[in-house]
Amino acid sequence: MGEQKLAILIIRRDNIGDLVLTTPMFEAIRQRYPDAYIAVLVNSYNAPAIAGNPFVDDIFSYTKGKHAAGGSVWRAHWQRILLIWRLRRRNFDFVILPNGGFAARALGFARRLKPKHIVGFVGGESGHGHIDTAIPHAGGELMHEAEDIFRLLKPLDITGPIPRLAVLPERAALAQITHCLPPVFSAAEGPVVGLHLSARKEKQRWPVEKFAALAHHLHQRHGARFLVFWSPGDENNPFHPGDDGKAAKLLADIADLPVAPVRTEALSELIAGLSLVDYAVLSDGGAMHLAAGLGKPLVCFFGNSPAARWHPWGVPYELLQKSSEDVGEITVDEAMDAFNRLLEKCGKN
Repeated sequence: MGEQKLAILIIRRDNIGDLVLTTPMFEAIRQRYPDAYIAVLVNSYNAPAIAGNPFVDDIFSYTKGKHAAGGSVWRAHWQRILLIWRLRRRNFDFVILPNGGFAARALGFARRLKPKHIVGFVGGESGHGHIDTAIPHAGGELMHEAEDIFRLLKPLDITGPIPRLAVLPERAALAQITHCLPPVFSAAEGPVVGLHLSARKEKQRWPVEKFAALAHHLHQRHGARFLVFWSPGDENNPFHPGDDGKAAKLLADIADLPVAPVRTEALSELIAGLSLVDYAVLSDGGAMHLAAGLGKPLVCFFGNSPAARWHPWGVPYELLQKSSEDVGEITVDEAMDAFNRLLEKCGKN
């Protein structure tokens, strides 16, 4: 492939972690084609995960119907139509669909843009008629997500090594969180450990009591101080359940330690808060991949997610997973031992 200036669009419209694991593609494309126009299409919910990415020229986003409320659903659909029209006028050379398999909806969106080429995975009979630059997905399910989707860059004459993840904190959110840190936290000098309570799946939620016990052990052994993160809201809310109650209990249980709450109303606040930690303890999910994208060493709890596919990418980590696939069965001693092993990996113990 020549060195002509290309226009490339990457469509990643799903979960936060999936989008973060796509960021190595941005850097790889920029390295190979420094003058290319590189754009990313995401949904409005996950867009902050790649805000400020230095390898991307434009980030386009739209609101999914399920994320819009009431009469705004029609407005969301109309804005999506306008977005398709704007993107079509860009005359993209390549639209890349980095999903772990054939992605019918992303393909449907890509076809509306009328690019010269669509790059995506195919499997069986799926996609062969509309993806002109097709990569068979067979065998990809055995790879890590970052490795799997990186294969889609081969038609652009790009192969490994795979760059690191890239997540950047928003300056305003970072300044606000830093300003609100209590004196007892700021006066302490130990390593900052982020404790993230929330997890979408029930079997990936570690009990509050165990977080509290681990925090006391970490403070006693390493002088650690803590930032506590959680998804805000009432746990009984059927639409947007949150962990305000659990967070209040944990903060009360560790009130004798140097601790600061970080109530993350917005994704940008979670990213900014995680950028302040030295280590994080949390379950598999979007926050875990954001922390990895920020370069943070991790102790992570896995429930029924395949660890080989979704483990933290590019950072030191210790992963705990029970045969029962229930995070609640992980003991405090096991978590403490994992943290100590993590410190050894980082040359800190």
